[in-house]
Amino acid sequence: MKHILVTGANGQLGQALRSAASQYPGFELIYTGRDELDITDAAAVNAFFESRQIDAVINCAGYTAVDKAEQDEEAAFLLNFQAPLILAEAAAQHNSAFVQVSTDYVFDGRGNRPYTEKDETSAQSVYGASKLRGEAAVLGYHPNAIIVRTSWLYSRTGVNFVLRMQELMKERESLNVVFDQTGTPTYAPDLAHAILTILGHPSLAEGGIYHYSNEGVASWYDFAMAIKELTGSKCAVNPITSDQYPTPAQRPAYSVLNKEKIKSVFGLEIPYWKDSLAVCLGK
Repeated sequence: MKHILVTGANGQLGQALRSAASQYPGFELIYTGRDELDITDAAAVNAFFESRQIDAVINCAGYTAVDKAEQDEEAAFLLNFQAPLILAEAAAQHNSAFVQVSTDYVFDGRGNRPYTEKDETSAQSVYGASKLRGEAAVLGYHPNAIIVRTSWLYSRTGVNFVLRMQELMKERESLNVVFDQTGTPTYAPDLAHAILTILGHPSLAEGGIYHYSNEGVASWYDFAMAIKELTGSKCAVNPITSDQYPTPAQRPAYSVLNKEKIKSVFGLEIPYWKDSLAVCLGK
């Protein structure tokens, strides 16, 4: 039996891991939120590792309020840099495998082809910078750790684009959604299964950075239109440019992730984004 600590267990990915865990009988997942374990407290983290067997860690915790982070830099770096550093150091000391979840926001979005793990990073927001610093900290303390960068995460729970669009489409006759930001939605249960597959794979020892999102490419407008079509909404969805919808944090104009590495190393089959969206919406 492999004992796996899941931090941030009440978030979208944490809840998706709860649902997926029953399909992995060799794993026993230990779920913690901020009430069970303060991952910013090194003494508390070390005591937690000392008190039980931890074979692997999936760090789903993080500061994800992208716009708020511009005014709350200290909190963003505390959760996205210092906490992963503390967890990675404890995991390395106890010979525990480590998976850190990161983001497409580590790129500046000025590319024109899917980003590979070898492409230069250049975060343009506090959120992106804090996650990038977290990546470096994790690999610095735990060279065999796995960093999984993902994008546009959504599920049936939490705060995400799909749930927000459904709410707004019920409330309004029309919506404006940007069409000049391109990436790929990621269904949290798909990512959860990918991570659990990685933790059970012989290549787990090959630490480093990997990209994971669903397959395909979409703008936020395309994403909204797919939600509209699948739910049968009558709300009009209008395409606008990013300068017509200014936000405190700069978002990548292009952040499609190349998944060839994670598919070849771990033998993953990744669903098309529209197919996973249909699953999420029960269609």
